[in-house]
Amino acid sequence: MIRFGLRLTLAGGREALVRLVVISVAMALGVGMLLTALAGLGGVTAQADRYAWLNSANEPAAQQGPDPLWWQLRTDVVGDEVAARIDLAATGPRSPIPPGLDRLPAPGEYFASPALAERLAGSPADQLGDRYPGRLAGILGDAALPAPDALIAVVGYSPAELSQRPDVARIGTISAKPPGHCRTWCFSGVDPAGVKLILAVVAAALIFPLFILIATTTRLSATRREQRFAAMRLVGGTPRQIAVVAAAEATVSAIAGALGGFAVFFALRGTVAAIPFTGAPMFVSDLALTVPIVLGVALGVPALAVVAALLALRRVQISPLGVTRQVRPRPPRAWRIVPLVLGLAELAYFIGRRPPTTNGQVAAYLSGIFLTMIGLLVAGPWLTMAGARLVARRAGGTASLIAARRLAANPKAGFRSVSGLVIALFVTTVAVGIMGSIAAGRSPAVPDADRTMLITMIRGKQTDPVPDALPGTPGVREVAVTRQPPESMPVPPAEINDWGFPSSLAACADIARMPSNGRCAPGAEVAWTWHDMLGPAGWNGTWPTADISAAALPALRADAFITLTDGTPASVARARTVIENALPAAMPPYTDAEGRTEDARVFDGWKRLADVVVLASLAIAGCSLAVSIAGGLSERKRPFSMLRLTGVPLATLRQVVALESVAPLVAASAVALCAGLLAAHLFLRAQMNMSLQPPGLAFYAVVLTGIAASLGVISLTLPLLRQITGPEVARND
Repeated sequence: MIRFGLRLTLAGGREALVRLVVISVAMALGVGMLLTALAGLGGVTAQADRYAWLNSANEPAAQQGPDPLWWQLRTDVVGDEVAARIDLAATGPRSPIPPGLDRLPAPGEYFASPALAERLAGSPADQLGDRYPGRLAGILGDAALPAPDALIAVVGYSPAELSQRPDVARIGTISAKPPGHCRTWCFSGVDPAGVKLILAVVAAALIFPLFILIATTTRLSATRREQRFAAMRLVGGTPRQIAVVAAAEATVSAIAGALGGFAVFFALRGTVAAIPFTGAPMFVSDLALTVPIVLGVALGVPALAVVAALLALRRVQISPLGVTRQVRPRPPRAWRIVPLVLGLAELAYFIGRRPPTTNGQVAAYLSGIFLTMIGLLVAGPWLTMAGARLVARRAGGTASLIAARRLAANPKAGFRSVSGLVIALFVTTVAVGIMGSIAAGRSPAVPDADRTMLITMIRGKQTDPVPDALPGTPGVREVAVTRQPPESMPVPPAEINDWGFPSSLAACADIARMPSNGRCAPGAEVAWTWHDMLGPAGWNGTWPTADISAAALPALRADAFITLTDGTPASVARARTVIENALPAAMPPYTDAEGRTEDARVFDGWKRLADVVVLASLAIAGCSLAVSIAGGLSERKRPFSMLRLTGVPLATLRQVVALESVAPLVAASAVALCAGLLAAHLFLRAQMNMSLQPPGLAFYAVVLTGIAASLGVISLTLPLLRQITGPEVARND
């Protein structure tokens, strides 16, 4: 029977070949997108591991070993991007060598990443190159780079010079895994745990549209095949034999679709790797397929196709005459909305009961999201029937009455055609709602940030940290210092706009010269302020007066110093170069705008990830809708031909098809949109204790575009009615 099933599939004529091609192509698109999402989970981990060597000083075990390295991790700002810098000094011939290097840089040498070397070649020395002493000795290899465009430098020093810095450490080995705990601070990208949680939801959510796609494509020409299988039953075929034939047909197309999916994945891998949804692009090699993923998809997709094919043949296996008699299915009951309510209730349950571990959170929220999606699929036919009955009672024409009556009589078939789009819309809404709210809540508005004040944090006991060359640097206008208060001087209880207490001291004369949004009280000499003299965004108040004279400030330890420039990138870069050469600290001087830009860049990655989910989900759903509409028209050739013979105009039949597709599409889309927004809000409240930020107009534009594209798919199938209906089709064979 397996050979017979293969013969029906591969040598069954033009119709069988077209069906095989359509199913294989549709499955290939869905499988390719699922593979991309699964590989992305591993890519996030691989990229996080690439940051590990930079943070070697945070692992206590890394400090053991012969000939340890003097090691200082520093950050820099190049243009508007954050760069990493390792200053090191070897203590012997057995000192460890970082990845991407074949030797350690000698004193007066440095190695740079390809992107940084390109910046060095295109920038004046006083704006960038002078920060790195000596000569460029080579280029860092890919093994040292978290991302292809990473800005990293490894600079060589003598042990006598580097060992005198306050932030330096001794390490004996280079870490291969990210540290479990950052003793001081770490250089890394977006927290991989959060990205993996979202990607796990995305990958799991894509399985539903993919399963719907497989089920839809498997049912292509279902009526014709059911009649053929029923005939086989009438001539003596057993249910098991019919199942073997159906399984063989489904397996062939599923294997072809799975192989095509792997081809789609490798074709899209480079494009997906370039999307910086973790804040930085990935290497193509990071999006690798593991053995479990390959086996799971290669075996799981054909298995799903076989299950879908067997479920589609329930009526044939129960009774071979059931297909001919076309027994009317029982109408769906109201209990179908229970799983949807339970899924949302589970998400609400975890508000205030957030699991402590990432795995626990994945299990908790995936189960709620899964149950909600299942609820949408289960409740869809009942919602379709309820809407159809309402339309039927108010039908104003022949087309609307026929469409409403058919939907009310068989709502499962009506909802089946749009179920993929409904799930895709739900997944899209959840993803955009969560990621958009995170980005809106944590990414401040950059346009209002100051771009003229370069802020340098001070560590240690310095009282006069300002480099002598800084005031005379071209583009520098003013330099002011904020001070740490004496231990005997209590911090005032005044709270600034719920953002915290001012804990630094500054002369009011300096505050007046700086573009601070705060000011001193009339007659005050010294005020309590923040270390950067900047108040919170939107605040324009009065700093509390400090009970100390301006003459006493120079004797206090510095907290930070602020360099006021003319705001041009060249002036800021020159001032930063002077400061970094004089004060080689772990944290670089930065402007308020640069700090906010970095935050915005990180959380823009979440938005890009949401865009990927939107495109993937809608693409899979579009394939399902196209296959479903085309298959539905093919199955109803004879009924439509009979209607044309009775005098029903072709335009009326087209209206019937359009209404049968549009009505469940609009109704179910509205339910999916509302359920997605509610699920996103419940997730945010439980996971991050924040409320949903309503998506912007761009999201609704994408939704409307997706629905419009679906309507376009429906409209493209309407001209087929003229070709597939006619007297020759209505004739009994």
